Amino acid sequence: FSCNLSDLLCSFLGLLYQEYRDKSTREEIETRRLQDSQTDPEETSPSEETPSEAEPTSTTENKAPPQINLLRNSNSRFNLWQDLPEVQNSGVLSILQPDEIKLQEAMFELVTSEASYYKSLNLLVSHFMENERLKKILHQSEAHILFSNVLDVMAVSERFLLDLEQRVEENIVISDVCDIVYQHTVNHFSVYITYVSNQTYQERTYKQLLQDKPAFREVISQLELDPKCKGLSFSSFLILPFQRITRLKLLVQNILKKVEEKSDRESTALDAHKELETVVKACNEGVRKMSRTEQMISIQKKLEFKIKSVPIISHSRWLLKQGELQQMNGPKTSRTLRTKKLFREIYLFLFNDLLVICRQIPGDKYQVFDSAPRGLLRVEELEDQGQSLANVFILRLLENADDREASYMLKASSQSEMKRWMISLAPNRRTKFVSFTSRLVDCPQIQCVHPYVAQQPDELSLELADVLNILDKTDDGWIFGERLHDQERGWFPSSMGEEILNPKIRAQNLKECFRVHKSDDSQRRKLGSRNRQ
Repeated sequence: FSCNLSDLLCSFLGLLYQEYRDKSTREEIETRRLQDSQTDPEETSPSEETPSEAEPTSTTENKAPPQINLLRNSNSRFNLWQDLPEVQNSGVLSILQPDEIKLQEAMFELVTSEASYYKSLNLLVSHFMENERLKKILHQSEAHILFSNVLDVMAVSERFLLDLEQRVEENIVISDVCDIVYQHTVNHFSVYITYVSNQTYQERTYKQLLQDKPAFREVISQLELDPKCKGLSFSSFLILPFQRITRLKLLVQNILKKVEEKSDRESTALDAHKELETVVKACNEGVRKMSRTEQMISIQKKLEFKIKSVPIISHSRWLLKQGELQQMNGPKTSRTLRTKKLFREIYLFLFNDLLVICRQIPGDKYQVFDSAPRGLLRVEELEDQGQSLANVFILRLLENADDREASYMLKASSQSEMKRWMISLAPNRRTKFVSFTSRLVDCPQIQCVHPYVAQQPDELSLELADVLNILDKTDDGWIFGERLHDQERGWFPSSMGEEILNPKIRAQNLKECFRVHKSDDSQRRKLGSRNRQ
């Protein structure tokens, strides 16, 4: 920047974005734990900031607060807005309502976290991308895939941060930041879609370079050991833009929960949130599109049709789940037969609009013997049928490849695998607990305390501090959940989270979520079917 404010802000923070983000989310977790354990949760409404000590409750009229020259205290690290000497010395803390102080903290966090993010982006460029030894090792095309349009992303962050800082400098009490978020999201944040859509190529190129070029591996290792990186890996810098655009949406949500209802600030926060959601969804779609296309081509090559051939590759089709199940042979009266004769292996490919039923044949191929549109599938669980028929369910094809109804009795390897197949095959089937979209007064909830990366298409990746409604659970340690902030659904290990036991906290979480999404009420009815796909 031409001015020194950004440098002062980064110096003030003293944290790279990875550290800042980790610290912030862990504080969210601890705050919720504290609230969940309180006997009277009404005294502390759920929030995503660290609770302040002894917040003033004066209700006197607001005076015109003094202006502030932002963050001259470069020795402080990760301070709250109310910890700034200028704020404390101004007397404004005795004037503002506690709710307004919480709102100031939420807006201040958006600004300081952007400064930390910019600092990390700057390190990615200056320390890694512009390293002379690395430049000589990498071919121009490799460097382009590895770093993509990160210079554009950094320039956008710089402009965004400058506007945020100018707003904070105008007055010691921040008037708003969401109007700035809105303008930059609409006009500049498309660079994130370009960067994130390149992620699959980026990851593949990085792994290939580590494997094929010992010199690249050596230079990256040396650069990572530099104290500037604070023990953080090169890959943690590469993923920064995707993490930031997602986190920015959550920070705006946090502001939205704290602004006055039906106020101008609520209106700008809703507008900013809606535009950020559009960008985040476009980022997600960009990542999925390339990997899905490659996957569909690979599956098409493996299939041999015993029945009339079905074209597999389509721009609107993707894989939801695949795997082996045991099919029961003969009529149901054959239960006296030994288990190994009772069942034989079949293999299912379930797409968002189609089910293909196969048998594996030599050469890593699959022979297709039946299929049906996904919308014409029904499932039914068998209960209390003895050990040999444990985890068995009935799959009905209302109209199969021969244009007739067909039924299959299928056995899964575990209870969780059975439930996962049943929910994937028939997404409209009622789950054990009712979802967010039903506006249920209470529903089991869980908070993520360990990040999780989805291993299968029907699983859900989790970030620290995510809050989810529990829609179903299994006895062998899996949960089917719906994340509150984006209504994405999927399975994850129950060990990744802690259940929220206080019903008042759960109700407050739902209330806040409804408020955040009230601008797209008309779309909520569509969310259930879309996110189950």
